[in-house]
Formats: sequence, C-alpha cells, structure tokens
Amino acid sequence: MKLLYITNGITGSGGLERVLSVKAAALAEDFQYEVHLLTLNETGKESFFKFSKKLYIHSIPVKRNPINYFLNYKRGIQSTVDEIKPDIISVCDDGLKGFFLPILIKSKAKWIYERHVSKLIELNVSNSKITAAKNKAKWFLMELLGKNFDKFIVLTEGNKKEWSSLGNLEVIPNPLPFNSDLISTLENKTVICVGKISYQKGQDLLLKAWEIVFKKYPEWQLHLYGTENLNFLNTSDLQNNVVQFPPVKNIENKYAESSVYVMSSRFEGFGMVLIEAMSFGLPCVSFDCDYGPGDIIKNGEDGFLVEKENSSELAEKLLKLMDDSALRKKMGSNAKKNSERFAPHIIVEQWDQLFKSLIG
Repeated sequence: MKLLYITNGITGSGGLERVLSVKAAALAEDFQYEVHLLTLNETGKESFFKFSKKLYIHSIPVKRNPINYFLNYKRGIQSTVDEIKPDIISVCDDGLKGFFLPILIKSKAKWIYERHVSKLIELNVSNSKITAAKNKAKWFLMELLGKNFDKFIVLTEGNKKEWSSLGNLEVIPNPLPFNSDLISTLENKTVICVGKISYQKGQDLLLKAWEIVFKKYPEWQLHLYGTENLNFLNTSDLQNNVVQFPPVKNIENKYAESSVYVMSSRFEGFGMVLIEAMSFGLPCVSFDCDYGPGDIIKNGEDGFLVEKENSSELAEKLLKLMDDSALRKKMGSNAKKNSERFAPHIIVEQWDQLFKSLIG
C-alpha cells in the first residue's frame, strides 16, 4: 500500500516532525508500506530528526506571493500525486490551506486529516476582537471542509470537543519517539521542562512557581530546553538556578539526567514531552490544561495534575517530589510502566488498522 504524507516541512525541531519520523519509519520498516513525504521548500535541507532511509522524500517550491504560492502549491501536489498514485493521502498541516486539498487535488486515494494542535493555539495575549472574529470564521470553514476527509484524526478525547460537528473523527495518540534503555536515577537535583519559550508553554507561570521552590531548595536547578522568544520572556534575566538551553537532538540524555518533569502549558494539542519524560522514568507535574495531560498522567500514581495556571499548586507538587525521594522513585517507576501504552508498535498498529479499513 502506498501512503503519502503532505506537510509543510520535516526539517524543524517540533513535535510534529518528531512524531512523523517515528510513525513513517515504523510503517515502512515494520508494516511494509511504501511511504512518501511531501514538503514545501526543503530541497537540499537537512532534517533535525533522523528519518528512515526507506522513506521517499519529495519537496516542491512555493513562492511567497499569494497567487503564485497557491498555483505552485496545487500544481506541485497534483504532480506528485499523479506520479506516486497513493492509496492513502494524509494531510499533516495545522493551517487552513491543507483543508482544501481533497477538493483541489484529483485522486482516487482516501483522504485523512491529522490534527496535531488544539484550536487554542490561536490564542494570544492581545485578545483582539478582530483576531477573534477571524479565528471564528477560520474554524467554521475548517469544520465545513473537514467533512471532505474520510477520517479526521485527533490526539485526545478532549480534542474531539473542538470538532463536534464532524462525524468522521477518530482518536489516535502520538507514539513514543524513543527506544532507549536509559532510566533516570532520580538523584540529580534537576527539574526539566522542554518546549519553545512561549505564551502557550507558560514558562512565565513556571518561573512564578520556581520562586517558591527556590526559597526551600536553592540547590535544585530548573533546566528549560526550547527556542528562545525575547518578545515573550527575556531568559537573560533568569535567576541563578534556572538555565535556558536551545533545542538539542539528544534530549533523551537530558531526560535521563533529570529527576522531575514539569509542564506549565496554558494549552496543548497532546503533551508529547510528558510521554517522552515518563519513558525515562520521570514523575511529571503538569497543569491539567486542555488538552492532553489528563489523558497521559494518572494523578497521584505517576505524577500530579495541577489546576490550570495555578503556580502556587504547581510549586507545592514540585516540592512534594523534591522532599520525598521514595515517592519520586515510586512515581517514576509507574511513569515508565504507564508510558509503554504509547509504544510505537501499539500506536502504529492503530494506523495500520485504520488504513486497511479505508482501503478494504
């Protein structure tokens, strides 16, 4: 069976790129699919994550001028589809343009849309009425066009609430990206947080919590891994025991060197970093935001879910794990075990069943 994934790019360091590298490799290597990836403006560029050599990677050039962009986009995709003749086309584009593809592109293939983010991603600190109106109109159009796909895939049960008018919804979570024997000893006095410095990821709320933590445990360090955003947070002003690092390819080593994972997001599409951290035996503390953490963390068993944007409670749960080494290790062991339900072979088998049901 031939699969074609259409996405903006695979050279970035984000969650979508990491997930696609894992999923596409498993489908090609373990399930014997012929897997093609189609990206935009990436010819000759090196990917941040490792992609299987069994994949066929294509890229089409598109120009910034809106009219030329649209024409190049449509022609480039149609040409690739005509060449490959895929059985399944899966659109991994969280923007609006991907929603038009089933009516723009001529193909006998079955169409799947993969939604990797929440609609809440459109929120920002400005709360402009004009922006809100534009978003509302865009979401209405997305739901209307979303009905043209044979299946519309979201990551959590909570995400389904955002697309309530669609009858083609199905939930398939993200797979774990690592296959490693590394397990944290949970002895290092390090708390880790991974994600772009941004309003969504809420590092400003985390730093408020850390002010409380610092008073009791000044020897513990908070390590932030993610692209810096000076318009949101000036990381040069961080206190001595908070360190900001750029994204790294060997993030698994950083998980293994830490003792607690903390997620301070205001909203999520899934919370990939939680299952990553849990796979290395880290107990997690996270805001119970929409959507994802509540589907991943078993509160009080492998970590703690905290009231949304409650920095004081976030600090309280972090301190609880710092105070009690035995509790850390018990929750860390549970986290490792519970993360196995997101193992690639389990998640990708769901995709295999879906593809076969559409073609069968």
